[in-house]
Amino acid sequence: MRTPIARRLGCDVPIFAFSHCRDVVVEVTKAGGFGVLGASTFPPEHLEQELRWIDDHVGGRPYGVDIIIPTTYDREAETQEAPEKLIPAQHRDFMQGILAKEGVPELPPDERERVHKEIVTGRGAMTPDGARRLLDVTLTHPLVTLVVSALGAPPPDVVERLKARTVMIGALCGKAAHALRQKAAGVELIIAQGTEAGGHTGDIATLVLVPQVVEACPDIPVLAAGGISRGSQIAAALALGAEGVWTGTIWLGTRESELTPFEKDAVFAARAEDAVRRKARTGKTVRMIRSKLSEAWEQPGAPPYLPTPLQGILYNEMHARVVRAQRRDLYSFPVGQSVTSVNEETSVREVMLRLQTEYLVAMERMMTIAEAE
Repeated sequence: MRTPIARRLGCDVPIFAFSHCRDVVVEVTKAGGFGVLGASTFPPEHLEQELRWIDDHVGGRPYGVDIIIPTTYDREAETQEAPEKLIPAQHRDFMQGILAKEGVPELPPDERERVHKEIVTGRGAMTPDGARRLLDVTLTHPLVTLVVSALGAPPPDVVERLKARTVMIGALCGKAAHALRQKAAGVELIIAQGTEAGGHTGDIATLVLVPQVVEACPDIPVLAAGGISRGSQIAAALALGAEGVWTGTIWLGTRESELTPFEKDAVFAARAEDAVRRKARTGKTVRMIRSKLSEAWEQPGAPPYLPTPLQGILYNEMHARVVRAQRRDLYSFPVGQSVTSVNEETSVREVMLRLQTEYLVAMERMMTIAEAE
């Protein structure tokens, strides 16, 4: 499993772990993989705290940061100090009406103020300008050797800054055509993310997408993403031409995960068919757990989705109320179809060991088949 990308980035195995939780990033990296912190929901000062903590606990090993740089977004919100004021009353009334009908109480004033500040300063940063502020923080941490751009190719000035600091530039794609645009933009690592993946994802399955991207960009390392939860799938990804895998959902059930016990129970109960693609969370297509809240936006009479970052600000304010009330029927969280394999709490190290053991078993099985011929 020591592929060229693993050697280049200094990890033992090419298992890349995307997580919003610093503990997962640290434990994966210490276990020989490559942790990548999802930074786009953090305000800059909070990201600085997270990266400083990772630096102190990762034992000198390199890690990565993922930043959302959308190509389509509300441009007025990018320059607005209070972007939540741009959310129409119709949309607020719609969400408030759903929770009122379901009997979900308002947050206490002090918690509402805290949640509102975190969501507005975090989700409000999901614009190119907000991403650049997060990049300013990221580049002050030398152990960050990979920055990944989600939702499109990074702008030229971002590419120039990263290359000047010899930080590898990665980007996620859902089509071979997207990969070609990213290559033209200067991207050095492409994550081919199939529709099975959690979060922002496209329409093409991983098994189909990965070889298309490998063939389109033969001179750029490719990681396979979407539905990866078993070591045999890592072997399959390498057979398709990828140099490693990008994982996310499998870390949600670990003790190190940022999810509360209530949220983990909701993840453990979810099956592959419960992971649906909806725009309710961010205004862009996100694979997430189906719930009354996600489906309400799909019904006749629902208002149109707001652009990034406004839909995310609106949705996540209401999501905080759902979590506090512990309403499973209203709870949604981004997960991939591999959520069906996440059904009990474990640890990051146990997951890493299982993936590598399953990989070895799969390779031995393939060797046995080859020798039999």
